[in-house]
Amino acid sequence: MSSSNKVTFHTRSISLPTRSHPLAAAVEEQLCKLRSSDLTSSISNNLVALKELYACVEDFLSSKEGKCLDAVLDGSVMLLDVCGTIKDVLSQMKQSAQDLQSSIRRRSNEFDAYMTSRKKVCKVIQKCLSALKKNTNKNNDLVTDILTEVEATTLAVFESVLSFLSAPKQRSLVSKLTTKSLTQQVVNEVTKVDVALKSKVIEAKEVQKPLAALEMNLQELEDGLESVFRCLIKNRVSLLNILNQ
Repeated sequence: MSSSNKVTFHTRSISLPTRSHPLAAAVEEQLCKLRSSDLTSSISNNLVALKELYACVEDFLSSKEGKCLDAVLDGSVMLLDVCGTIKDVLSQMKQSAQDLQSSIRRRSNEFDAYMTSRKKVCKVIQKCLSALKKNTNKNNDLVTDILTEVEATTLAVFESVLSFLSAPKQRSLVSKLTTKSLTQQVVNEVTKVDVALKSKVIEAKEVQKPLAALEMNLQELEDGLESVFRCLIKNRVSLLNILNQ
């Protein structure tokens, strides 16, 4: 999963008193790792880093009393919904890629079926990307401030996955968090397959290699998203437990 577009985070720093809040500092450290990452070429690594971030968030929450967390509880539902949508998209794309591979082996070359499925998936992706732009959270409490930063970073990583699956046509959430706008189409395994299938003369052998690479990438992303999804569920349970204490 590679791209020539380098995108880095430039979100505001939380300036935490580390002696008083060592666990908050651990969360900030993980946030810094993600802010400095290349969102467009290290997507799988970012999903691993996101999993590590939520492990630190769990430790942080276990040390705090449940105050002013109602505001971030809705955010936890939203993150689960977005993650679930991306998982569905990945599953559909992987199935379409597998079906196309099978048709090529049978020499029936059902390219139109793949492109039809691709158009449907792209509509879902664009709808999800539009929804991400509407999600903001403004809280100044120490606990909610940190969790708001975590939420914003999680959304940016999710958008990087969506952008990989369908190159963004509009100014993105990632670009809002950075000084450099992601304006050019990301060239990756997804778009390579698209280009091959949209060419005037389609040769099956020209599609097979990028299609095989795409299947591997989709599986890798699917595994990463599943791990993050489990972390998000655990995080929401922790928030509910704190609020119910």
